[in-house]
Amino acid sequence: MKKVLILGAGLVAKPLVEYLLEKGFGITIASPMKDRADMMIAGNPNGTSVDWSMDDPAMLDSMVAGADITVSLLPYAFHTAVAKVCLRMKKHLVTTSYVQSEIERMDSDARSSGLLFLNEIGLDPGIDHMTAMKVINTVHDRGGKIKLFCSICGALPAPEAADNPLGYRFSWSPKGVLLAGRNNALYLHNGKRVCIDTHDLFRAVFTYDFPGVGPLEAYPNRDSVSYIGIYGIPEVETMFRGTFRYKGWCETMDAMKRIDMFSDTVKDYTGFSLAGFTAERAGISEGDVRTGLLKKLGLAEGSAADRAFGYLGFFSDEKLNARVTTPFEITSDEMIKKMSLKENDRDMVALQHIFQAVYPDGVSEVIRSSMLDFGTPASNTSIARTVGLPAAIAVRMIIEGRITAAGVMRPVIPGIYEPVLAELLTLGIGMSEEYGLPQSEIPSIPAGRF
Repeated sequence: MKKVLILGAGLVAKPLVEYLLEKGFGITIASPMKDRADMMIAGNPNGTSVDWSMDDPAMLDSMVAGADITVSLLPYAFHTAVAKVCLRMKKHLVTTSYVQSEIERMDSDARSSGLLFLNEIGLDPGIDHMTAMKVINTVHDRGGKIKLFCSICGALPAPEAADNPLGYRFSWSPKGVLLAGRNNALYLHNGKRVCIDTHDLFRAVFTYDFPGVGPLEAYPNRDSVSYIGIYGIPEVETMFRGTFRYKGWCETMDAMKRIDMFSDTVKDYTGFSLAGFTAERAGISEGDVRTGLLKKLGLAEGSAADRAFGYLGFFSDEKLNARVTTPFEITSDEMIKKMSLKENDRDMVALQHIFQAVYPDGVSEVIRSSMLDFGTPASNTSIARTVGLPAAIAVRMIIEGRITAAGVMRPVIPGIYEPVLAELLTLGIGMSEEYGLPQSEIPSIPAGRF
């Protein structure tokens, strides 16, 4: 029996575990959350769990050596350390996270050892790459060129569960969601590079009407320009990768960032109330904190940010359960307490690619590739399925020899994305593609400063 080592038992692990056990693989889940790992295994004799953390590198060596392949679902910072062990032990590695530069530098050694270190095989990154490449290669095979590429993805509550002023509930790593909001962004618009500083990230927003959902807001996601080379589309003039949110999120996050509520500066907040914390961050008096904040930020009463601050308690006299900590920890903890996905709520993944293709005969067409997927915490959330299942399928196909690539890779070659996408379709996860759409379907991507 082939053995799979899974590092981590977080929110996206369950569908991966269930798929691999169903396919007859032996798995070991190594995590400090052993009880959660045992619940995922659910008594299956092919599954075991181990109480382990990265504080025990010797045990990691032993576990990797005893497995045929390792899946790292650990926090991003730990993947390089795991990759080094896999390289030393001559074992394949799969992660759902962005490729780290240190791992990229292992490419030559991995290739020479016949190893595949497959990264970005989740949802975003993951399904977005694979489904984009499917269309891009179709256009190129027809002699066409990609003039515009816009890809936007959002892991959101279903519309009926978007019942707070931010229009959001956490269905995956909450602190990861908030940390992503501190990134800068870079994209290409009509041949010009547009650089968005982190302070302006939630102002670089446009609205897109997603079929079956309605209007969503989109803002840029990290470095879109780097994917021109990754996707093999040097001809592209507009290249944008973004994130979907309901209205309310961007305005609130922008307000929080303007008063530095996500700072990592350590301070003693002993005895502070939530309103006192808000006043300290905004540099206003502790009298009428709400009025002072709205005036400082130029926000109207009843605006989304006003209602969100009230919903989260940041105008209240409730005492903080904090001492020496950071504003980021205080802010994120309060958001998590009030914004986690409720037990029977549906979550939703909305993924949209828009392409403008131009062909040698001068014909231009807009192509739309869409996915709308729903889940529930009571079964599996959509985000868990769409992140965990691509990784699980890749693990299976690497072990079975159906994926034979070697080196440090993303799933952007047909030998990886074709079989993975085909298997995802059997599990009810796939894109709907529409060709020959009018130019009016191209989103209004922001072109300048904010």
